[in-house]
Amino acid sequence: MTIDNTTSRKIHQGRNIKRFREILGIKQEALAYDMGVSQSSISDYESKEILDDKVLEKIAGFLKVPTEAIKNFDEEQAVNIIANTYSFQDFKDNAVASGFNYQPSFNPVDKMVELYERMLQQQKEMIDKLEKLIEKK
Repeated sequence: MTIDNTTSRKIHQGRNIKRFREILGIKQEALAYDMGVSQSSISDYESKEILDDKVLEKIAGFLKVPTEAIKNFDEEQAVNIIANTYSFQDFKDNAVASGFNYQPSFNPVDKMVELYERMLQQQKEMIDKLEKLIEKK
């Protein structure tokens, strides 16, 4: 059982799989198809608090996220860290963060375009898989 050292909250690996899957816009059926398992197997995995390391690695590979991210992600803790780290003041003046000068070394628009292109590629792959599945039937 994975336990966070700072809060003694249990990490629910199945729920984390569901969160990452939903963030990436992947349906249970699509993940099941990629993994060669049934949709109900994915549902079962997402309901389990702890998963076998081999299953977890396989799912993480298909989702293209690190296994450790699934094992250790605690949404409540992440929200608390963000809330306690940044004190936003004066939203009228462009919501400047107090004591926080953010100057990225990359162009945020380029990152958005990159993310959009990745999403389009994943959508194309999903459509190709669905077409192959339909052809088999």
